[in-house]
Amino acid sequence: MIVARSIDDLRAACAGPISLVPTMGALHAGHASLIELAAVDGGCVVVSDFVNPTQFGTGEDFDLYPRDLDADAVIAAAAGASVLFVPTFETVYPTGFATTVEPGALASQLCGATRPGHFAGVATIVTRLFGIIRPVRAIFGRKDYQQLIVVSSVTRDLALAVEIIGAPTVRDPDGLALSSRNRFLTADERSTALAIPRALDTIAAAYVAGERDAAALVLPALEQLHAIQLDYLELRNAHDLGPYEQLQPAIALVAGHVGKTRLIDNIELAPDAERVSTKEFA
Repeated sequence: MIVARSIDDLRAACAGPISLVPTMGALHAGHASLIELAAVDGGCVVVSDFVNPTQFGTGEDFDLYPRDLDADAVIAAAAGASVLFVPTFETVYPTGFATTVEPGALASQLCGATRPGHFAGVATIVTRLFGIIRPVRAIFGRKDYQQLIVVSSVTRDLALAVEIIGAPTVRDPDGLALSSRNRFLTADERSTALAIPRALDTIAAAYVAGERDAAALVLPALEQLHAIQLDYLELRNAHDLGPYEQLQPAIALVAGHVGKTRLIDNIELAPDAERVSTKEFA
C-alpha cells in the first residue's frame, strides 16, 4: 500500500478503475469491512483519510476527533487498500476555494436539525474528493444512513458518474455499532449506550410481528432510551428518508448523547422480512 499525500502522488499510484472509501481516519473493523468490499472488484482501492472541518459545527469535537495515521495505515493495508490518501487542508481546500454543495431539504432534518451545516460540509467534501480521486464507485457504511442518502442524492443530481454502495453496519458482540467515537465512552457510558441497539431491536421485533402503527412501534423503544439524551428516534421511508409509510420498506433511526459522546444507529425494516435484529439479546 502506498501513502499518498499529494494529488500527483495519488494519481501516479492508481492504474485502472478506482474504488473509494472516504473516511476521517480513526479506522476500525467497520472501515475495514468497507475496504474489503471495495477490493472485491479489483482495481485500485483508495482510502481517503481526512478529518473534514467543514462538517463540524461550533462546539463539536473537531479538535478532539481521534487521529492515528500509523494505526490507520496498518488497518487499511490489511484490509486490501492500494492507496491511503492523506491530503493536507490546503490540498482539499486550496486558497480561493469558495464553493459549497447544498444537499437540499433532507440536510436540515434528523441529524441536520441539531447539526446545521453538517451535511453541506459532507456533500462538499465528497464532491471534492470525487473530483480529485475520480473513482468509479464509492463505499459508505449504512450506519450513517442519512449521510448515505444525502451523498446518493447529490451524486445523482450533479451527474457525478460514481456508483454509491451502502455497506452493512458492523457491530461489536454486544450489539453496539462500531464508531470512531466509541473510544470516548467510559465503561459505564458504554453500558448505557447498549440501550440504543436494544431499542432498535425492540422496534424490529414488533415490526416483524406485524405492528405497523408508528407510535406503537416507537413508544416502547423510547422507554428503553430514558438514560440517553436523545436528539431523535424516528421511523422514516427507507428509500429516501421521507415520511414513514406502513406499506413501504422503513427504517428506524436514532441519535443521542451518552455523556459527551454523540452516537447514531439505525435498523432497516421491510414488510415481508424475516426477523431483523442488531443482536439477539437475552
